[in-house]
Amino acid sequence: MGLAAPAGPVDPDRLAAGCAWLEGAGFGVVRREDLLARSGYLAGDDERRAKELMELVADDGVDAILCARGGYGCHRVVPRLDAEAFRVARKPLAGFSDVTTLLLWQLRCAGLTGIHAPMPAQSCSRESDREALVQQLLGDPRAGSALCGTPGGGGRNEGPLVGGNLTVLAASLGCPWEIETEGAILLVEDVGERPYRLDRALAQLRAAGKLDGLAGVGVGSFEACHDDAYPQPTAAEVVEEALRPLGVPLALGLPFGHGTCNVPWPLCVTGRIDGDAGTVEWSPAEAVAS
Repeated sequence: MGLAAPAGPVDPDRLAAGCAWLEGAGFGVVRREDLLARSGYLAGDDERRAKELMELVADDGVDAILCARGGYGCHRVVPRLDAEAFRVARKPLAGFSDVTTLLLWQLRCAGLTGIHAPMPAQSCSRESDREALVQQLLGDPRAGSALCGTPGGGGRNEGPLVGGNLTVLAASLGCPWEIETEGAILLVEDVGERPYRLDRALAQLRAAGKLDGLAGVGVGSFEACHDDAYPQPTAAEVVEEALRPLGVPLALGLPFGHGTCNVPWPLCVTGRIDGDAGTVEWSPAEAVAS
């Protein structure tokens, strides 16, 4: 297992705990000695972070790449990455939050899917979610294949799973790795954003046509997304106000994102959304094949 820090600086204690978890799951961990580098709000300069990823891609002893944490910085790294090398290596890439940029880039520029998943140096994650990630990485047919939340209505539909962090999705517009949503099930989450900023990100996606032609929408956690100066509307109200009029299946409160629950899910595999039951499902076999 290759471990990378493509975005924000990594806490050494959390990293040690994450490495212990990976080793306990049977993975050998490959990482650069300078993974704990720190340059302001970045895990070292852009060259270090890009080179780290490319070394893991080229290393025949690394079967998958897991990002240590998010934060910010992936937007600065992707112009330095070699899409053809990623395409040839075909290694699973996993992470979430700011890593949404890497997952989108790999999908659009290298034609490879990835896994929206908990990371070893994030502040919290359930053991069951980490185990589910291990099962997905190992191609275990017992890997979890559903997100179960609360009904938002709209019936049933199917389409490829896309999405990630809402703010990062909006920031992808106009970039070579811009999110593609036509006919897809869009899954969104965020953390620490005031409701008006969520409103702006959703309005930006709407103006860009990214909310047109969706097969459905799944809403994960919106952790610490409040504004003491303007307690109303809440983040949940802002998100529902933007999404419910789309008239597509809507599943709310799904267990992924920056909360305690972060069930891993694979990008671009065919998913099935049931807005009346509040669920999103996919085939584990298809996720492994992708």
